[in-house]
Formats: sequence, C-alpha cells, structure tokens
Amino acid sequence: MLYVETLIRAPIGRVWQHTQDPARHSRWDLRFTRIEPYGSHGRFRYATRLLPGLTIAGTGQSAGERRRPDGSATSVLRFSCDHRLSLIRSGHGFWRYQPTADGVRFWTGYDYTPGWGRCGPVADRIFRPVFGWATAWSFDRLRLWLEHGVPPERSRDQALAEVAGRLTLVAVAVALDQRLALLAVPLAVLAPPLPGTPAARRCRPRHYRRAAAHTEQKVAR
Repeated sequence: MLYVETLIRAPIGRVWQHTQDPARHSRWDLRFTRIEPYGSHGRFRYATRLLPGLTIAGTGQSAGERRRPDGSATSVLRFSCDHRLSLIRSGHGFWRYQPTADGVRFWTGYDYTPGWGRCGPVADRIFRPVFGWATAWSFDRLRLWLEHGVPPERSRDQALAEVAGRLTLVAVAVALDQRLALLAVPLAVLAPPLPGTPAARRCRPRHYRRAAAHTEQKVAR
C-alpha cells in the first residue's frame, strides 16, 4: 500500500477545503486533470489526460468521514476505472488530517487492484513507485500553495523550468568537455530543488500502518 505524509503549516480548515473541494483538488494533484461531482452520496468523476486526445476517466465515492474531539479528521474513499488502458481497476484509500503545534500533519494511504490481466502485476512494479512519487510531489505542491500562496500552475511552470535548466547544464557540459559531464550529471540530479519548486523528496513515504488500516475500516462502516 502506498503511504505519503507531509506537514503543512496552515489551518486544518484550509487543508480540508483544498483537498476535499474537487475544483481545488484537481489543480494541485498531478495524478488528475479533472475532478467533478457526479450524482449524489459523495460520488465524483475523475480524468487524467495522458496525451492530447487520450484521457482515462473513472469514478469514485466518498466512503465516510470522521472528525475527532482533538480536531483530527479522516476521509475514506473508493474508486474504480474500466478504461482498457488504465492499470488501476479499483481501489480504496484514506486522507488523514492531524493538527500539530506546527500546522497539520497530512497523510494518505491507498491501494488498488491492477488491470491488464496477467501483465498487470508486472507493469505495476514500475507504475506503483511512479504513482507514489506523483503523490508526494503533489503533496509538496499543495504545501507551497497553502504556506506561501504559490498557485499550483506557477509551481508547475517553475518545476518545468528547473528541469529544463538542469538538462541544459548537462548538455552544455557535454558539449564543452565530456569530462565535465561527470560533474554536471550528479549535480543536476542531486542538487536540491529551489524552495518554490515542488519536490517529492520533501514528503515522507512510509509503510502502511496497521492503526491507519483500522481507522479506515471504522470510518467506512
């Protein structure tokens, strides 16, 4: 099960609003191009555009919410997709919000059943880490939005510009002297991102906790 955690220095109400509202959610989450309410009972549609003219869409539903006296909250959902190109067939997960002295400890745990028949489990060995990275990168993008007021679109553009700058550094080093590439490549890969650039490394991927599984089951009931 994928598990990602971050600390957001913002009121829990704002974190809840920017993660539960479909329009705001789709702005910061790299995994989705569009999220919109569908029918009633917490149902929604989501879509991810892979290429121009190629969009994979699915549906989801809120499976329950729980708020505690200490101010913490948990939201559980289920989702599915029948698109033949989608590696994700069905899944479930939760978002947890825990107020702290420094802000809100925000984390997610989710799992899914891969499609693609017998090839699915093999392809998922590559896809799952990428999906986990996208989740962590998106969480940091949300943090920048709430802590520093950086719109998701601006942080996306800055991330692309930074990647382009690193690739240019490598290309110039190779063109000038191939020996410089031995220094430029590690520098381009390992140098920390700029403060305003989203980075998955700032979030903490962890193993799924048994206690979190119990929380999800109780809320779902």
